[in-house]
Amino acid sequence: MNEMNQNIKSGTAEKEYVLPQLLHVSPAPHIRSLDTTRALMLDVIIALLPALFWGVFSFGWRALAVVSISVASSVLFEALFQRITKRPLMITDLSSVVTGLILGLSLPPRVSFWVPVAGAFFAIIIAKQLFGGIGKNLVNPALAGRVFLSLCWPEEMVRFVDPGTDLVSYATPLLSLKERTIPDSSVFDYVLGSYAGAIGEVSALAIAIGGVYLLIRRVITWHIPVAFLGTAAAVFFFFPRIEGENVNFALFSIFTGSLLFCAVFAANDFATTPVTNGGRLLFGVGCGLITVFIRYFGAYPEGAAYAVLIMNLFVPLLERCTIPTRYGAHQKRSNEP
Repeated sequence: MNEMNQNIKSGTAEKEYVLPQLLHVSPAPHIRSLDTTRALMLDVIIALLPALFWGVFSFGWRALAVVSISVASSVLFEALFQRITKRPLMITDLSSVVTGLILGLSLPPRVSFWVPVAGAFFAIIIAKQLFGGIGKNLVNPALAGRVFLSLCWPEEMVRFVDPGTDLVSYATPLLSLKERTIPDSSVFDYVLGSYAGAIGEVSALAIAIGGVYLLIRRVITWHIPVAFLGTAAAVFFFFPRIEGENVNFALFSIFTGSLLFCAVFAANDFATTPVTNGGRLLFGVGCGLITVFIRYFGAYPEGAAYAVLIMNLFVPLLERCTIPTRYGAHQKRSNEP
């Protein structure tokens, strides 16, 4: 920098000085890594493939069509918005593909084909692009799209299918737990994914495989999933809604519905979760408590998506409360001016 200043003073510097690449500041999240956004999103896509494969295997090709429409709509809406607003085309970073995948996997297999299109529009345009695009959104776009669909067309979001059949089934394990009844099937069936549910949420094993891959690749850390699932499991076990069924109630509550899916994938969005480890733990605990509260006292049998969106709004506060003090810096006391 001293040489540059001397060159400028002497008049020998070029008219337009290009700053080094390291001085360019990109949008949040700011992560010390050589990985690009495209590489990180590609890892998330790979982690979602086991859940996608099992969903197609269980519910047939219509499930693949629903997810494909969701992905294609997300990419198309992002490209159109950026073209209309004359912004750089950013669909190659694969973030819109990830949004479409998470949204599509959270939908029922027999949902009407226009539903993922409407959800993708809300997720990409309203929840993401209107806030500035990737890294600037306040809440997880895919979950925002899912909740939007649940509030506007609730009858479409419960068109589940029993695996191996084409019969629409509105009965789910979570609905049974809501009515204080333990499901008839074994816990193993729900770990594997043999029950009526959303396309990518029925197999706890497939979700766990994707989560382990993300941990190995260091795309996510253990803090949010462990705090999220641990908090919810503890409340389910010590305060079950069915007397004498502490273990079964806790296991069925964890392995069914969107709790595990949200804890592994949706709750670890880079832009909408804390960057501090303490903040991540508090974020996960808050998600777990809100999920249980909605399931116990709310009208919906599910609550994980709402919990993550609510905690997204508290991320700045969590980071402010858990930011570490720099080494050698003076920590201001509460009575100091």
